[in-house]
Amino acid sequence: MTTPLPYDPARLSQCVAELIVNTGELARAGLTPATSSNFSMRLDDRHAAITVSGRDKGRLNDDDFMVVDFDGQPVATDKRPSAETGLHTQIYRRFADIGCVLHTHSQNQTVASRFFAGQGHIRLEGYELLKAFSGNSTHETTIDLPVLPNSQDIPALAAQVERLLDAGPLWGYLIEGHGLYAWGVDMAQARRHLDAFEFLIACELDLRRLRS
Repeated sequence: MTTPLPYDPARLSQCVAELIVNTGELARAGLTPATSSNFSMRLDDRHAAITVSGRDKGRLNDDDFMVVDFDGQPVATDKRPSAETGLHTQIYRRFADIGCVLHTHSQNQTVASRFFAGQGHIRLEGYELLKAFSGNSTHETTIDLPVLPNSQDIPALAAQVERLLDAGPLWGYLIEGHGLYAWGVDMAQARRHLDAFEFLIACELDLRRLRS
């Protein structure tokens, strides 16, 4: 007798199909070099689908995804999740309405994370595109995109993120020499937040080049 899965396989298939389309687009846009980056979607109130560690995100298929619980542990699989899975699942644990977490490694994100590391954030103000972030209705505002020191100690890094979430609101953060985490209630909103951060980071880098 086959043991029933603790999640809905139909929901998993739906999420995987959506993730494949979007990760392919992000890879073609240069946001996932080599086998970097990881992407996930909520399945239910206990599980998420996430990319398997070490896979080329521009060539994903159904076998390149797995299910983890919100403690980051594999569920009904012997596949290995990314070491950073805990940074995804902490968002799902914290916010019941968040349905998607995206982590990318564009050149702009990586360069900016090094350039602004000393400040601990990138200040974004006066941009029309600030209205892309959920809950914002005006460009006359300021958003500080946090830049956290890179660490292989994921629980310690997650603790830093937790303090940022307590201070909120937060739509994403950078890790120094690494890349960007962004999230949303669904894939569309997560992509909107990610795309807005990518554009605004590029603007800030260009402004500093022009002023130098």
